[in-house]
Amino acid sequence: MLVERIWTDNAYRNYNYLVACAETGEALAIDPLDHGQCLQVAKRNGWRITQILNTHEHGDHTGGNAAVVAATGAKVIAHHQAGGKIPGMDRGVKAGDVIRVGKTVELECMDTPGHTMCHICLRAHGAVNAIFSGDTLFNAGAGNCHNGGDPALLFATFVEQLATLPDDTLVYPGHDYIENNLNFTLSREPDNVAAKALLPVVADQDPAQALVTTLAQERTFNTFFRLTSASVIARLREAFPDLPERPDAKTVFIKLRELRNKW
Repeated sequence: MLVERIWTDNAYRNYNYLVACAETGEALAIDPLDHGQCLQVAKRNGWRITQILNTHEHGDHTGGNAAVVAATGAKVIAHHQAGGKIPGMDRGVKAGDVIRVGKTVELECMDTPGHTMCHICLRAHGAVNAIFSGDTLFNAGAGNCHNGGDPALLFATFVEQLATLPDDTLVYPGHDYIENNLNFTLSREPDNVAAKALLPVVADQDPAQALVTTLAQERTFNTFFRLTSASVIARLREAFPDLPERPDAKTVFIKLRELRNKW
């Protein structure tokens, strides 16, 4: 599996991705908002974009579809319930469905509601474990639920799906928010050693050449995986004095998401 991460350098700090088969040169474009760059990178690498996968229906993820389809004839794939929200959708996918790219790449669809109700993450597993997580999982953070989402479902996605993936899973999110997310982590867990060490590294990095984290790393500095941390809970109680003495993980997650909305 060949992966090109494309930095859009826009106000929303989007990442787009091309995932290609080394044998055939066929490629899948994931959320190709910057269609010009996606087409240029594919051409430079000698790849043919034959499919597009939209992780969800928001315009900063679907806005490049028409131009890529016009240039390549690629088929558009998205969540099976997103047909009325994404124009020109050719294939609707459900949890467990597989997207094949050329002869060598198979990506498993995960139905991951929370940011929206029609959100798909793509999982590669085998020789390389990876997740293309759209706006569900960010480096050091979690997606918001402002536009048609549900924080309780996002919690379920984290606990029941993301938390079960292997430690060596590479995380490819839809946006670069890592610096702000690490600052949020430290506001919630000031003694987080991993976040303290990583913050100056990412503050100076070029987003086009940004660090690719693993889930093992995320578990050390992503607040939304650290729901039982005594430090996180103690700080949370300062913001929510009526928090139970031993709050359940769902309550911690939802309260953290509420605070992050204002960060």
